Amino acid sequence: MTHMPKVETTQVQPIHPATEIGQVTLKVADLPRSIAFYTDSIGLTVFQQDSTSANLGAGKRLILRLEAVPGARPQRTNTTGLYHAAILLPNRRALAIKIAQLAAQQIQLGQGDHLVSEAFYLSDPDGNGLELYRDRPRAGWNYDNGRVIMAADAINIDNLFAEIGDEGALRDPVLPDGTQLGHMHLRVGDTVAAERFYHGVLGFDVTALWAGAVFVSAGGYHHHIGLNNWQSRGGKAPVEPSAGLRTFSIVLPDQAELDRLTRQVEAAGIEVKRADGVVTLNDPWNNLITLALPTSLVTA
Repeated sequence: MTHMPKVETTQVQPIHPATEIGQVTLKVADLPRSIAFYTDSIGLTVFQQDSTSANLGAGKRLILRLEAVPGARPQRTNTTGLYHAAILLPNRRALAIKIAQLAAQQIQLGQGDHLVSEAFYLSDPDGNGLELYRDRPRAGWNYDNGRVIMAADAINIDNLFAEIGDEGALRDPVLPDGTQLGHMHLRVGDTVAAERFYHGVLGFDVTALWAGAVFVSAGGYHHHIGLNNWQSRGGKAPVEPSAGLRTFSIVLPDQAELDRLTRQVEAAGIEVKRADGVVTLNDPWNNLITLALPTSLVTA
């Protein structure tokens, strides 16, 4: 277990406001099956693949890496790790098209109007959680004592599907350019320790607090990382071989910020590893985090 230091948040410099979430690597049991799901249903494009892994994205932006883990079992809900990886679509019409396509495939979907966004939830063939969502303009977000107001209301589906217009658009499954990994949501064992690490060590701002959950972000976004213990309070990482999270990347705007944040993490007593221009570290539940630069987001 990674040591969780006690850090005074007043000593920690906030993470750069241009920080964003980059890519996520998921463990899967059957790579061809997962590639088929993420291309045919989700609409990602394969950029590279071999017998053990595949890189996928939209436009030229890398979003997802799949790694084959023979015999991997679906992650148990009472363990820590992945809750969902959230793919952000560039506009409401793109979201409407994709959700209509998934509904036509009879893929089970959950949904929620979060005021700042409209989101749909599903699982891949290994039970890895996914969110597909679109943001409302920031000018319309509301705040209470500096915290963004979010909810879990029902989406007006008829109103959403009215965005589609030409039904010919439903024939193309490919997600449009501008699609990206918008945020990560993790299962943790303790939300106080989660806030202490992601806010008190990495320097993300706390943007919302729900019962059993904390949300953090950079630059005023509603959340780049969600952390909940709704089912995993006191939980530990899943026993391998397991599907779920391998790693996700936090992308810093430049080398100076990457170096500064690395020094800040080390000053908190967190071990880091450096290789090939990226820095890796573990959160208190051994979720592997990669600190990287924007070049890691783009395929040739």
